[in-house]
Amino acid sequence: MDADIEGLQALVQRDRIRDCIARLARGEDRRDPDLIRSAYWPDATTDYGVFAGSFDDYFAWVYPGADAITNTQHVLGQSVIEIDGDAARVETHVVSYHRVDMGAGERDTCIGGRYLDVLTRRDGLWRIAARTMLYDWYQDWGDAIDWSHGVMGLPFSAPHFAGRAVGDHSAAFFSAAR
Repeated sequence: MDADIEGLQALVQRDRIRDCIARLARGEDRRDPDLIRSAYWPDATTDYGVFAGSFDDYFAWVYPGADAITNTQHVLGQSVIEIDGDAARVETHVVSYHRVDMGAGERDTCIGGRYLDVLTRRDGLWRIAARTMLYDWYQDWGDAIDWSHGVMGLPFSAPHFAGRAVGDHSAAFFSAAR
């Protein structure tokens, strides 16, 4: 096979793997069950250090999400991807923000770490077969401020600018394209 064609095929596979990981981050942030399911194989396993289990256990843990976590945002960094046939090992850097209310008011927290994912390709689709989370740092930023009506002292011109885990403007944005 021509080296250029092999390189293009590898590039396409890496892009499909990155897309799978990004779909999962969006699914968790927006609490979208279909996106979460589309990123994992049903027989997958997860180990987050504070939680480990099957995909069904993970799904029950992350969806619809804890009432105490009102907002999250997972920002993905670089991924190192090693493909071996229909399997891939992937390390992806992540910074995740969480607004958490543990009963004493909302707090803003942030975690930096890396996902170690084993993805497998079945019927041409890449999905996560196993995930392990490594934690590199954690920061509690303290009491959360109310930014629902604006930021930095400036008011929003419409209520849809404030993001929410469920039902924010991005849901309408994506459904309008369908």
